[in-house]
Amino acid sequence: MKFDRQLLIHFDWPLLGIVLTICLIGVMNIYSTGFSLTTAKAPLYLKQIQWIILGLLFMLITLSIDHRILVQYAYIIHGVAILMLIFVTFYGYTSHGSQRWLAFGGFSFQPSELIKLTLILSLARYFSDHGTQSRYSIKDLLTPFFILLVPFVFVVRQPDLGTALMLLITFISMILFVGIRIRDLLIAGSSGLLLAPLAWYFFKDYQKERIMTFFDPERDPLGSGYHIIQSMIAIGSGGFLGKGFLKGTQTQLKFLPEQQTDFVFSVFAEEWGFIGGVALILLFLFLILWGFKIAQYSRDLSGTLIAYGVTIMIFWGVFINIGMVLGILPVVGIPLPFLSYGGSSVVVLMMGIGLLINISMRRFVMQT
Repeated sequence: MKFDRQLLIHFDWPLLGIVLTICLIGVMNIYSTGFSLTTAKAPLYLKQIQWIILGLLFMLITLSIDHRILVQYAYIIHGVAILMLIFVTFYGYTSHGSQRWLAFGGFSFQPSELIKLTLILSLARYFSDHGTQSRYSIKDLLTPFFILLVPFVFVVRQPDLGTALMLLITFISMILFVGIRIRDLLIAGSSGLLLAPLAWYFFKDYQKERIMTFFDPERDPLGSGYHIIQSMIAIGSGGFLGKGFLKGTQTQLKFLPEQQTDFVFSVFAEEWGFIGGVALILLFLFLILWGFKIAQYSRDLSGTLIAYGVTIMIFWGVFINIGMVLGILPVVGIPLPFLSYGGSSVVVLMMGIGLLINISMRRFVMQT
């Protein structure tokens, strides 16, 4: 494939810069979570750097292929990702009670993370193929719903409530973006509210406990409520300016659980305080607004839909994770994008950034 040199001229350096800045903060944060959190090969912060480098390589691959070609093969790509999910069901290994990972040599990969991107590509394919409609009916959305339903069922079965929730809200966000008839929206919303209580019977016991703890963390302060209580103590103890790098007591004394994954924002807020927390949120806000800008100025509908989907996925990840550690949302196990430790998440997010840069560059050299 010939790479147009004009694309390099219009490479989106500000977007890459803001992402790498957040990743650097994440590496420092993981370093601070404890020097004893090591694997047989390297400390977690070094492994995170390795994942970021691998993610950058996949980002380069993703941005080098015209996004319209990716959309053309979106259903096939989505199907392969679903096959990987099915493979996990039979051959994946289990950790912390969930069967989510496939092992490749010395690496492990979580296919449910990849499904987030392939879902966006598939929805972009469907809605760009039917782009002449002003608003969709429920009947029109049966195919998109099926595109969501199959992987959603496998992800719930793992179980992985956090990723399943991300798939669902990304799907709903894209549906609302393309437009649905008001009457059908009301019908779908009412049906969802009526069926919501039934979901309670499908939740695992620990998932029910998380929801109940959200409403009353003190009901089990040494059990299910321990995470959120320690998180709020860490954030509150940071004060306005924070305790300083490597000086967070909740972090260094290991009172804060899952501090390198779900509760990384608590670690950051304890060390850098209110000012640091606001600065980090502003960085995320800049990234999200930049993504929406790319969606707005894309020269084709598929590019607009992909850019919106990737950006809204990042937005919901940030919103839910920070809301979770602040105690205003239930703990559902959603990592903070680019900051939380996790190889699959970092690589897929970098691929998403590759798609954004892809669309941003090609709006200047788009050929009809």
